[in-house]
Amino acid sequence: QEFRQLSHAVNGMLDRLAHSFDLQRQFAGNAAHELRTPLALMQTKLELFCEEHADADAETMQMAAFQMEQLDRLSALVRTLLSMSNLQSVSRTDEIPLAPLAEEILTDLAPFAQEKQVTLRQNCEEVSMVGSDALIYRLLFNLIENAIKYNKPGGTVFVSVKQADENVILEVAATGSGIPEDCMEHIFEPFFRVDKSRSRQMGGVGLGLALVHEIAVLHGGSVRAEPGNKVGTVFIVTLPAEDDHC
Repeated sequence: QEFRQLSHAVNGMLDRLAHSFDLQRQFAGNAAHELRTPLALMQTKLELFCEEHADADAETMQMAAFQMEQLDRLSALVRTLLSMSNLQSVSRTDEIPLAPLAEEILTDLAPFAQEKQVTLRQNCEEVSMVGSDALIYRLLFNLIENAIKYNKPGGTVFVSVKQADENVILEVAATGSGIPEDCMEHIFEPFFRVDKSRSRQMGGVGLGLALVHEIAVLHGGSVRAEPGNKVGTVFIVTLPAEDDHC
């Protein structure tokens, strides 16, 4: 009897927690939706101002450029919050061949890697999974983009895809300064930054890895970060080859 009462109490607590998380997600989505329109209007007004006052003094144009940069950051934040709040509604029934997907992402990011003087390498087996093609693209894109962004000139990003038993393993390894071990367990938290000053300089809103984590969990998988063999960091995503969470 006592165990039954304890079981009911725990189940009730879990239900309340789930409801609380749903409310938080809904609030974030609603807030982001409401912010999208005024941000778009402000961007349009600033762009129009810059076009009509191209001969303005340097201080004015510097201020306008700063405002545009901050509006871009806010807009990116709103887009990511909307994406995270709508994850549950996305269909996850696509048959996804992962090697062509990785090749597509590497091609898309090749100009960015060239700009950063980073070499892209891959070793992807012909394996597939079931899920959302758009979300898995975003997961891998975010990891590779981060690996390029926080790399060093002359560095390397190595992407691998392989199957291990009933799981698909995606790995993105990058050279660079790496992530301190005491930060490893926090990097998938929303808005967490290892180096806040450097992150502001690099751009972004601190939600890229949080979105990666959400997408992995949504597909019944997980993601973790580990120190590289010599330098840098390796991100390892484990996903079911056949997703039962569709």
